[in-house]
Amino acid sequence: MVTEDGLTGDLLTRARAGDGDAFRALVEPYRRELQAHCYRMLGSVQDAEDAVQETMMAAWRGLDGYEGRASMRTWLYRIATNRCLNALRDGARRPSNESVFGVPPPPPTRTVEPIWLQPYPDVLLEGVPDAAPGPEARVERREAISLAFVTAMQYLPPRQRAVLLLRDVLGFRAAEVADMLDTTEEAVSSALKRARAAMPRQRVRGGDASERALAARFADAMERADVSGMIALLTDDAWMTMPPAPLEYQGHDIIAEFLWVVGFRSGTRRYQLIATSANGQPTYGCYVFDHDEPVGHAHGLLVLTVDGDRVSAMTRFVDNSTLPYFGLPRTLPANQ
Repeated sequence: MVTEDGLTGDLLTRARAGDGDAFRALVEPYRRELQAHCYRMLGSVQDAEDAVQETMMAAWRGLDGYEGRASMRTWLYRIATNRCLNALRDGARRPSNESVFGVPPPPPTRTVEPIWLQPYPDVLLEGVPDAAPGPEARVERREAISLAFVTAMQYLPPRQRAVLLLRDVLGFRAAEVADMLDTTEEAVSSALKRARAAMPRQRVRGGDASERALAARFADAMERADVSGMIALLTDDAWMTMPPAPLEYQGHDIIAEFLWVVGFRSGTRRYQLIATSANGQPTYGCYVFDHDEPVGHAHGLLVLTVDGDRVSAMTRFVDNSTLPYFGLPRTLPANQ
């Protein structure tokens, strides 16, 4: 049997004999990167967590079937990818059609197909090794977790999604991917070509201090209900999106109208923000204070995409279910 080293072989022998500690020593080093992979596949931090749990359980039950022809990491990616494909096939999580606005929004710039998408806490990327991608990877690590990249992934057919991630993000060889997906190298190459053609070109920023300072200025304007100040920090072609709502807005005038009418309720609502980070981008937990309420209630997260010295995209997630992953409370006293 071919194993990565003698230690792995010893752990494998003990794990097959029912030693849970040995099994955890084998698989736990890959948990964080597997979860990031499942998030890219599924667009949901919660679904990714579930998929990794299922992967670990399947690996434990199927350990006797692991023949050592591929590394433990490759074997786990095979299981995780197929678990994600099963989840996508089953359609376990669907976008809600329920209105998230509360008041009639202005006509959008465009409507899109609703997708289920959540932000991914940067804290969950800690411990993922920079050296994890193979030599054939084409997508930089920061790009591969960006909100624009993950959003675009959700519009690809599931198998194209899997092939693009395994080849261009993780750098597995075509033969390895074909083995993972029980298909041919020709089919992998064809799916990869179609997936690459469908993906928009990404512009990845560096995440430096100037980016954080710009985001802080934007957040300050939002807390002061200064719509003009917020708009002044946007690029001319900036987008505002609100997954899974199918309405998208582009340009200063229409975004300003939406913010004033829907976001600030014509001056009767204010916000308090808590800085955090998701998808490698500046992010804020949003707390709403209607009228003169002394306590603000969680209203999802705002993720900003920075392009140079301006904000090129605002993505509002009003789902509060991811707050615990960011360490954010459900309520917030005023001026905390």
